[in-house]
Amino acid sequence: MHAAVLYVEIHIGESRSLKDKRSVVRHILDTARHHFRVSAAEVDHQDLRQLAGLGFASVASQAGQASDVLDSVERFVWSHPEVEVSETRLHWLDAQN
Repeated sequence: MHAAVLYVEIHIGESRSLKDKRSVVRHILDTARHHFRVSAAEVDHQDLRQLAGLGFASVASQAGQASDVLDSVERFVWSHPEVEVSETRLHWLDAQN
């Protein structure tokens, strides 16, 4: 079993309220969950109106599968013109028995 976590920090410059921010964040998270079959959540900066930390997790039988899925998720987030990606980090979780 191979498990990886992707952290993506985004800046939403046009957001004027937490409601504006939540709309953008909800769209990204819901679409990623549905399209890429990952676990996804806002994990940082919940109280800031223009900054969000998003977490995505993938588990697969092959490391390459998990890596490919999270690469696709990262490209998906980068493709949104309303957000600016300021940081990404990929972490592999040790799942040895």
